[in-house]
Amino acid sequence: MSRVQAEVESHYRSEAVERIRAQGGVMQQGGTVIRLAKQFGFCYGVERAIDLAYAARKVFPEQRIFLLGEIIHNPDVNAQISAMGISHFEARPTEADIAGLTPEDVVIIPAFGAEVATVDAVKTRGCQIVDTTCGDVMSVWKRVRQNATEQVTSVIHGKAAHEETRATASRALGPKTGGQYLIVLDTAEADRVCDYIRDGGDKAAFLAHFENAHSPGFDPDLHLRQIGVANQTTMLRSETEEIQRRIREAIVARDGGNSANFRYFDTICGATQERQDALFQLLDESLDLLIVVGGYNSSNTTHLVEIGEKKLPTWFIRNADCLISAQEIRHYDIHGKSESISRDWLPGKPLLTVGITAGASCPNNLIEDTINRVLEFRGGKVS
Repeated sequence: MSRVQAEVESHYRSEAVERIRAQGGVMQQGGTVIRLAKQFGFCYGVERAIDLAYAARKVFPEQRIFLLGEIIHNPDVNAQISAMGISHFEARPTEADIAGLTPEDVVIIPAFGAEVATVDAVKTRGCQIVDTTCGDVMSVWKRVRQNATEQVTSVIHGKAAHEETRATASRALGPKTGGQYLIVLDTAEADRVCDYIRDGGDKAAFLAHFENAHSPGFDPDLHLRQIGVANQTTMLRSETEEIQRRIREAIVARDGGNSANFRYFDTICGATQERQDALFQLLDESLDLLIVVGGYNSSNTTHLVEIGEKKLPTWFIRNADCLISAQEIRHYDIHGKSESISRDWLPGKPLLTVGITAGASCPNNLIEDTINRVLEFRGGKVS
């Protein structure tokens, strides 16, 4: 592992970023001030997943290695994994993919985990499995499995198409208990659930709205009696807490002041919360704009963008290549879910303060590249 970690550091470490962090996360060059959030970039779970993927290549130098989806949600890191000769399946491999596996093959489960049916299918082929699932994700699985055992429906705050949420939902089913789940994206969807808890309603319309976001055979008349709230670990903590509060209130109102049919557990990822808290602190500084660096499909990074754009101009970029010039920037619109080019993004003020943060799947070398590009546009460079 020491050799693996040295290789990982050579690919993703940034001494410049470490120096800036050591001096309080602030640097100034001429008329440009760079302020870094106190917490950003790789978390322990991401580092562990990458280390294990690199180690798999060294331990099994001749075997075919397959990765279920992406190791993390960062295109630069996933490109590096591919360059090591590790092939990517979809998060849900096809039957042909599974049928092509042999006992000599190695399959890596990514940091988000994988659905029970997928893991079971791989195991039937006799493959060596390298499981990099984050411990925080497995903590959520433990809770939803307990819910299933006790006939409590898991209402999961998350994105129904996200790999982690699908993996969590599969644990909520319970192979012998007939567990149930319902996935809600935000407070608006939670309110639909609360209305049904209080007043009932049109079952067909309810199920149509939550199509592909509930367990097979889910019946809101039966399965909203007892609820345990869980979450995708990278959601906004404040939103999860608000969803918990609203659902609890609805159950108490329905049950005459009794909350016995409601339960919840604090399962927000610690690293996600640290990065959100650090951004709130950064936004208390006097900033002219914020740059958020990370994969466009990274949930925890997207939430950092949501936080930033409520207060000041916020640009979501994949890497420094998106900073085309001082006039043009290629960035991702989290609302329109598309990449676009905007002009006049970098103010020409004599003294300009730029805040920078990144999600838990973004390596420090991409932060350094971003800092250098900004300083280049402003007539300088990290020394």
